[in-house]
Amino acid sequence: MSLALTAQSAAARGVPDSPRSSKFLSPSSAAAWIAAGWVLLVGGYVAGALLIPPGDRLTTFGDVVQCFVPLLANTGLLLNAASPRWRQNWFWLLLAAGCTLWMGGQVLWTHYEVFLHQPNPNPFPGDPIFFFHTVPMIAALTLQPQTRRTEPGRRYGLVDFGLLLIWWTFLYFFFVVPWQSVMPKRDYYNDAFNYLYLFQNSVLLIGLGALSWKTRGAWRRTYLALFFSSGLYLLGSTLINAALDRNSYHAGSLYDVPLVASFAMFGTAGFVAYRASAGAEAPGAVSTRNSAWPERLAMAALVSLPLFALWNQIWSDAPVSVRHYRLLLTLAMMIPFDALVFWRQHLVNCERLDLLRTSEESLENLRRLQNQLVQTEKLSSLGQLAAGAAHEINNPLTAILGFTDVLEADRALAPRFRTLVEKIRAQALRTKSLVTSLLSFARQVPAEKVLLDINQVLASAVQLRSLDLRDKNVKLEFAPETLLPGVRGDPNQLLQVFFHIINNAVDALEEVGGGILAIRTLRERHRAVVEFSDTGRGVEDPKRVFDPFYTTKPVGKGSGLGLSICYGIVQEHGGEITCFNRPEGGATFRVELPVLPVIVPQTVASYYSATKNS
Repeated sequence: MSLALTAQSAAARGVPDSPRSSKFLSPSSAAAWIAAGWVLLVGGYVAGALLIPPGDRLTTFGDVVQCFVPLLANTGLLLNAASPRWRQNWFWLLLAAGCTLWMGGQVLWTHYEVFLHQPNPNPFPGDPIFFFHTVPMIAALTLQPQTRRTEPGRRYGLVDFGLLLIWWTFLYFFFVVPWQSVMPKRDYYNDAFNYLYLFQNSVLLIGLGALSWKTRGAWRRTYLALFFSSGLYLLGSTLINAALDRNSYHAGSLYDVPLVASFAMFGTAGFVAYRASAGAEAPGAVSTRNSAWPERLAMAALVSLPLFALWNQIWSDAPVSVRHYRLLLTLAMMIPFDALVFWRQHLVNCERLDLLRTSEESLENLRRLQNQLVQTEKLSSLGQLAAGAAHEINNPLTAILGFTDVLEADRALAPRFRTLVEKIRAQALRTKSLVTSLLSFARQVPAEKVLLDINQVLASAVQLRSLDLRDKNVKLEFAPETLLPGVRGDPNQLLQVFFHIINNAVDALEEVGGGILAIRTLRERHRAVVEFSDTGRGVEDPKRVFDPFYTTKPVGKGSGLGLSICYGIVQEHGGEITCFNRPEGGATFRVELPVLPVIVPQTVASYYSATKNS
């Protein structure tokens, strides 16, 4: 589907046109402009070839037009070289480079005929330029821009292009140059150049035909347009070379019409691809498989060198001097060729090692994840047991609190016993608060953000972690802000975040034999801040502590997922969590959460401080 049709369907659905789609003409208008351009260019050239009498004027007309048409082709090709995909950009740039090289050879041809007013020499000095202009186009096919890769791999492209260039250079020096320099023979030179040039352009044509057969959608139409362009050029160059051999060619004749039409077709193909660029990105037209073309071409070229040398020594009927030259040339070309092949193999080995290292890391992370899932199931079962036990504990606690209320209401109770009843009531309330925290921590419910007091949630986490610190040399110091605005969040999730950070800090303090974990809350502008500062040895890499599977704990102690999950929870609450090492020693975790303009009274935190001192 062309981009213009896409814009029409979007408009039918009520979707506004994008800035790019608004620049395109309708399909009928675009086809009319393309047809008008073809009539003007190709029809004008045919009219000039028929109406202008043979002579300098016709020669000037033909040479100047042929210098102009590659620029027209590049105008259409380079329209597609500004996409965000490097493969597509280099594909069109290499095609344009081939047209530019051909224009360089044509400019040299025009220099002899138009400015020097003399026939072109044979052999023509610009023949290497005409020959090598097809090499970038063949290299463009190996990119296969319809494919996608996550990594650019430009180094492979440079090596493949170098291999391709060296191979075609070898073929040119092997078949053509001997009849120009070693043993000059004009007829042999022309035949060798024409056949090799025909073979080279046939390779380009076959490659475009294969790609147009394999692809679908907009890229298939693009490759078909380029296939017809290459076919017209192959026809035109073959007719011109045959006419040159018969001495019946002159610039501006009808022999040039297929050549001019081929460059017009190149420009048209670029324009069509630009209009259909949205369709070229469709999922059905894109493959993610890596191309095997460059490797196969490299291997075929490498194997062909000794085969050419063998043919030269056994079956060739060329003079001895030519065969000796070809043998030395083959040996010399094998040096850079082998160097590039070994370089490419080195790059492949490096890529395979990186892939193996990544696979090993993924396997290790998978094992950690499996262990974490097992541990999670254990914790889930333990949480269910704790929840059941907490419910059972609540029943006698309720009875104890009821009996203390009855005793306190008895006015005849002695003061000494009344004091004991108050202490029993305080400890029962503290136990009930701990049981409530356990139930909240073990509860598995969907996230529900409500207005809550950070001090209250933090106090519950401190209470839970303080249960097994009585015999350890670790001290928790909690300093809450007196008046702290409310926070909108899920209390159960934030409780897990705070509990995990406290638990990590306690583990770090135990490694150094004990210490102090200072916890405080404060307000900074529109955020509630919770800081956890310990006196341990600090964190090895504070920037990576929130990465999944990153852990410095021994095997079986932690999976490295806890802080990563904490990071995700805080991010879901619109906050930030950071870690840094303090200059005086130890690490600080800082959690920032957005506050609401509501002051929540400090209840549980103050109650915790009072009951802890009782």
